[in-house]
Amino acid sequence: MNSTPHPRIAIVGAGLGGLTCARVLQRHGRSVTVFEREASADARPQGGTLDMHADTGQAALGAAGLLDRFHALARPEGDEWRVLDFATAALLTRQGPTPDGGRPEIDRGLLRGLLLDSLTEGTVRWDRAVSRVTPRADGTCRLHFGDGTAEDFDLVVGADGAWSRVRPALSPAAPHYTGVTFVETGFDHCDTRHPDLARLVGNGSMLAKGVGRSLVAQRNSNGHIRAYIALRAPQDWHLAAGIDPGDRQAVQAHMLRMFDGWDDSLRYLLRSGDSGFTHRALFVLPAPHTWEHVPGVTLLGDAAHLMPPVGLGANLAMLDGSDLAHALVAESDVGAAVRAYESIMLPRSIEAATASAQGLDHLVPATAS
Repeated sequence: MNSTPHPRIAIVGAGLGGLTCARVLQRHGRSVTVFEREASADARPQGGTLDMHADTGQAALGAAGLLDRFHALARPEGDEWRVLDFATAALLTRQGPTPDGGRPEIDRGLLRGLLLDSLTEGTVRWDRAVSRVTPRADGTCRLHFGDGTAEDFDLVVGADGAWSRVRPALSPAAPHYTGVTFVETGFDHCDTRHPDLARLVGNGSMLAKGVGRSLVAQRNSNGHIRAYIALRAPQDWHLAAGIDPGDRQAVQAHMLRMFDGWDDSLRYLLRSGDSGFTHRALFVLPAPHTWEHVPGVTLLGDAAHLMPPVGLGANLAMLDGSDLAHALVAESDVGAAVRAYESIMLPRSIEAATASAQGLDHLVPATAS
């Protein structure tokens, strides 16, 4: 095992966990390179809003020296959940925001931009798709790129999400479909263009649920509301329905039939979006997902513990990144550092995976309660 004072570290994936790891390493004077398959930071939209928990995401931002800048961008008022009756849209329960603003919301894109801006220029190598990794007999790991080139590192960190190209070096596990699909749409300038919807959603998130289907809407920055039509259905549900998922009018008509009997103010989410419909089948890794330590390679975030998107994944990915970086700084030996990190991360992820599965069942009930 290579135990040089400043090991060569590569992070595959410029998501929140990988960028947090890179930032904490650089704060401690360590060099690191992040490889990202996307062509640039703005190659695609980054998704909705995230609530940052004090003991996970915010703790990682504190370790990264970015907590004050985070609070300047975050929306503490967004930590609110309104649960409505699906038939009448009457308010059933309201939770948050917490008095201490303990789980402020921030758009994922803003958070990623904050982390990217904190890194030394040139840390992220864009348009560098990794095809596979090969652990080597000397304890190092070889990164193979899509263009046929390769580079060797003392440690390769797989932070490359659900369909990780690094994971097979450690585990044969593959994500499987949860039985739930999110169909996403969006509303712009809601306070002026969609004022009734804005009042329905409030400052944070709104949920209305029936058996096997739910509607979720969440405030984002700049007056945008992102809505999710959550369905318990086969992954190829559109084939059985005889519709093209890219045909906005056909999808809309099908959804309106599925939500027949729901209050008309909630059905507004199905018929009045300013964008088309994006289909997101939800996948998870088996739980527990563990592996035997392999020198020169490890995982964090969704690459290690893909879970349903119910508020834990981004927070855990960032805490993973921070914990791994601190272990690498504290230990002179890379292998010892990775073992220390994995001994904390793996048990934590098992507990979180169980909680996330329960959260998805609560969000989209399979049976009447």
